[in-house]
Amino acid sequence: MIRYALRAASLAVALCLWQLLTSHDVDLWLRFSQFPTVTDVAHAFSDRLAGPDYWTDLTDSLTRILTGFLLAAVLGVATGVLVARSRLAEDLLGPVLEVIRPIPAIALVPVAILLFPSNEQGIVFITCTAAFFPVLVSTRHAVRALTPVWEEAVRTMGGGRWRVLASVVLPGALPGVFGGLSVGIGVSWICVISAEMISGQYGVGYRTWQDYTVVDYPGVFVGMVTIGVLGWLTSTAVELLGRRLTHWLPRTASAPALRPKSVRTAAARPSTRTAVSEDTAPEEARDEHLVRD
Repeated sequence: MIRYALRAASLAVALCLWQLLTSHDVDLWLRFSQFPTVTDVAHAFSDRLAGPDYWTDLTDSLTRILTGFLLAAVLGVATGVLVARSRLAEDLLGPVLEVIRPIPAIALVPVAILLFPSNEQGIVFITCTAAFFPVLVSTRHAVRALTPVWEEAVRTMGGGRWRVLASVVLPGALPGVFGGLSVGIGVSWICVISAEMISGQYGVGYRTWQDYTVVDYPGVFVGMVTIGVLGWLTSTAVELLGRRLTHWLPRTASAPALRPKSVRTAAARPSTRTAVSEDTAPEEARDEHLVRD
């Protein structure tokens, strides 16, 4: 509860500082006089919640992000495992993937416009591409980092290739896979909002850009807050799912006060062993002397 209270207090302090700087038109180096106040954004937010357009934009953005992210998760994990386990797949797919990977996903907007018949499919393609490569790279490294002893144990007991994949490769690589998924969901939000600004018709990004073009700055901040909250909720959901599926992993202790005690206990043990060994050494010497006699 103390940690949650500290998090809420930090957010409240940030909002109070925002309200203080904007309401007093503070212009030092940064021009806070151009910013809307917290109350202005709150009024604009309440007006948006009362209208239907906000919920339509929210539904469209969530549909695009979930569709693209799920496709990227499936394709990224499958491709990462294939490249890590097969030399032929690495030779065939590796060069193509490494050439495409440095290209920003938002730079593929012209390709999506030319390639797909509708803007909706193009936005999903950009979102999928943005999340695909973090998942691919993390899965590939996680699979390659697995110790070969586990696979040899399964094969010794008669397990085949699919048994090794289901019992060793996928469970062992799961922590790394969810690391890539956590990165991928954040990158997906960045790219889906940018794609909506460029070629979308509905969505949070499209509405935020429209508010900017008509100089509705409180509406712009409503879109920014909405994007931040949605990104936080989706990334938290991915993290919670990862913890649930990797519950067998050892967790770090949350109470650092216990660590010095364990260190002192561990440090005290060698001295005890030394004392015991010093006491028992003469007895062992006497026993050895009696045996020789």
